[in-house]
This record gives sequence, C-alpha cells and structure tokens, in this order.
Amino acid sequence: MKKAIHFGAGNIGRGFIGLLLSQSGYEVAFADINSEIITRMNEKKSYTVLIAGKDNEEIRVAGISGILSSSEEELIAALIQADIITTAVGVNILPVIAMSIKKAIEKMYQMKSEKKVNIMACENAVNNTGILKEAILKDMPEALREYTVKHFGFPNTTVDRIVPETIKKEGRDILAVVVEPFYEWNAERNGFIGEIPDIKGMNLVDDLPAYIERKLFTLNTGHAMTAYLGYRKGYTYVHEAVGDDEIRQVVKGAMTEVGNALVRKHGFDSAEHTKYIEKILKRFDNEVLMDPVARVGRDPIRKLGPADRLIAPALLVLEYGEIPVNLILGITAALKFENKMDEKSVRLSEMISEEGISQVLKKVCGLNEGEKLYTLILGEFNKG
Repeated sequence: MKKAIHFGAGNIGRGFIGLLLSQSGYEVAFADINSEIITRMNEKKSYTVLIAGKDNEEIRVAGISGILSSSEEELIAALIQADIITTAVGVNILPVIAMSIKKAIEKMYQMKSEKKVNIMACENAVNNTGILKEAILKDMPEALREYTVKHFGFPNTTVDRIVPETIKKEGRDILAVVVEPFYEWNAERNGFIGEIPDIKGMNLVDDLPAYIERKLFTLNTGHAMTAYLGYRKGYTYVHEAVGDDEIRQVVKGAMTEVGNALVRKHGFDSAEHTKYIEKILKRFDNEVLMDPVARVGRDPIRKLGPADRLIAPALLVLEYGEIPVNLILGITAALKFENKMDEKSVRLSEMISEEGISQVLKKVCGLNEGEKLYTLILGEFNKG
C-alpha cells in the first residue's frame, strides 16, 4: 500500500488532507506534537469526518497511525518509507519540520535510494512548498543538494476548506472533525517529480500563482473581514455575521473590488468570478459549521501583513486605479480587533496604544508614510 506522511494532525490535517489521501489509497501516518491525539490515533487506527451540510454525511477514515514529532528515530524511519509527504502545520512551522525531512533525505542518500518522493506544503501562504524547500536545502552540502533536487518534487499548492474547531464535549471522540462540503486543492503540475500521484480532489494547474491570489484574496479576505466586522458588532459565529445585511454588503463589496483587479491581472472570466464570490458567501452562511468569528479572526498581526489577505488585495486594487473602500473598512476592523483570548490580538492593541497607529501601519502592514493606502487607512481608523 502507498504510504503518506502528513505533518499536522489538527482539523485541516484530519478533515481535509488526510481524508483525501486515505480515500486515494494511501496508508496515512500523522506526525504531530500533540501526544493525546497521537496516542488516540494509535489506539483507534481510525477517525470520523462529519460533512456539515444538508445531509450531514459521516465518513470513517481507517488504516491511519500517529507519530510524535519528538520521536525522531521513528519519524525519520517513516519518512524514508513515504511515497508522499504533506503538511498542514502553519507556514511558520515549516522550517522546524524541514529539519526532520532533511535528516530523512540524508539517510536515503546514504542508502543510495532512487525513490522519487513529492512533498507538498498545504499552507495558506504564497510559495508554501517553496518555503519548505528552501528550509530543507539550506546549508546542504552540494552533493546532497543535487540528490535532493533529483529525487524530490516540491509543487506549490492552494488548499481551501473551512474546518472549524470542534467544540469539546464530555465523551466526544477527540479525533472526530467537522468540515464543510466544499473543498479545493490545486497543485502546480510542473513541480512534481516522477509519476504524479493520483489524489482524489487534487487539481493540477499550470498557473498556480493566479489560483493562489484568487483564493487568498477572495475566500481568505472575505472570511477575515466577516470575522472582524462581526466581532465588532457582537456576533459569535461567521454565519450570524454574514447574515447581517450591512456586513454582507461590505464583505461582498471588498471581494468584488479585488475580484475586478484579479480579472484584469489574471484574465479570469468575470462572470465565473462573480459566481465564485457568491459561492463563498453561501459557504459563510453554513450555520451547521458553527464557526466562531474569534477563531477566524485570530492572529490579526499576521493577517495584516503586507503580503497577506487584507493589505495585499487593497494594494492590488489601487494598482488598477480603483479605491478599495470596502477593503479599508475590513482593515480598520482588523486593526481594532480586541480579543483578550488571542495573544496576537492583545499584542496588536498594545502596539497601537504604546506606539500609535502610524507605527503599526509601518511595522505590521509594511506601508510607508504618505503612501496612498497608508493615508486611506489612517483616515478611516481615526474616524473612531
């Protein structure tokens, strides 16, 4: 049986990537630091995924196992046996897991293994697998670097599925996960090496950057804005927030603003992109997911970064000669997001209080004083 190692046994790992790999005939081993999850996986060898929609379909994922990331010897042995390696750990963790992958590659080099392995980082970031590849190749001896490039493929990806945190209940299986019916997994065709793996639901594309921007600047932008605007109005869940006519109008307006720019930049069909926006709004409406706005909005410092889902699309809209009126409302709501349960939100509030909004726009958002977007955000923020 084909073997897959997936780093990250969280909800995305279990409810999306691991599920599709298992349905594609892979024996999936999850690597994670959570000992409770790993122990339970090795006891049960299976878990359930609830597709939260009209029919609430339940899928059993069997034949799985878990490996503690700290168990280096066991992890490297499993990596050597893997036919495919995937991740869903957060882009900041990629340099950490790169060390384990690098050690496995060194072993395979010593063994003179000729196996071809593809590695895919399924993270919400531009050049996601490229980031992991760079960390793996860093400081490698030339011979080992040549071996790695010859035997390992590193296709970048985009992944899209809303997987909310499962509410912890007494007696509930900690492995069970709830996901929305919709999903999308795109991978760049020319990034693979050897035979391209046949994975259910994975689409091969030739122009991945266009799909990355489409997803990040539409789904992620709209999702974050719904959360920040909803939190300010006191809503608990995404479906409640997007059900508010005022919020829905702003969110749809922001996705339309950047959508017009994406159509011009990448040549997307305008009518099809409008349908894509409407589909996303319907996904936000899914009340069965019970997706908290506090979860979606967490870590506003990262989400307000210059290349992320709020600032980057606003800059793109400006680049094509339009004013991102609705996007600026979302950015302002993100800057004013104060969730005491989220340390990054607390830190952002402290930065604004101690250093002022101008410094935050420079340090967090990467904007320069006098820059048009800087001026527009500053003006909206100071309205109170």
